[in-house]
Amino acid sequence: MVTEQMGVARAPGRPRSEKAERAIVDATIDMLAEGTSVAELSIEAIATRAGVGKTTIYRRWSNKEDLVVDALATLKPPVPEPLGRSAREDIVRHLGAMQQETHDRRLRCITTIALSESDRYPHLAERFREIAIKPRREALRAIIQRGVDTGEFRAGIDVEMAMAALSGAMLFFTKWRDPKEELPADLAERITAQVLAGLHA
Repeated sequence: MVTEQMGVARAPGRPRSEKAERAIVDATIDMLAEGTSVAELSIEAIATRAGVGKTTIYRRWSNKEDLVVDALATLKPPVPEPLGRSAREDIVRHLGAMQQETHDRRLRCITTIALSESDRYPHLAERFREIAIKPRREALRAIIQRGVDTGEFRAGIDVEMAMAALSGAMLFFTKWRDPKEELPADLAERITAQVLAGLHA
């Protein structure tokens, strides 16, 4: 189950109900996706939304922060598997997956909370980095390094800076654009082409 995977300690009590746990997790995600901040979120509101008692939640999670971490962990989107034909193609796939997540309001709340709640909830931010950010960073770093190793990209490039340029550009367009503006379908390709112009051997 969710909390067992994330290693959150359970308080002793009656055997858990998978149906109740799923309802609690869904209620938490839905409220966050609708714009409720972590600060505004309350165990009482989650319990009401899920149709359970507060004690049902507290038997599973000791506090709101642990519940949010576990709930959002269920949304962890997969990192695209590199095809290995070219670093450029795999970068486009990687950025395309980032863009695709913006179409899912539930997945959007992961990035929103990671960007807006990190100072107030450092434990939450740390878990998000482990769940959603670190795997992506490692995957993108490996793709760029492979491009250097195979000669597709020039030797001596700053891999970390290249990662920031690529993922930062996608975040700029997906998080800070005018909501009235439609994102171009080829955004991942355009970002990749622009950044790689400075990386190619």
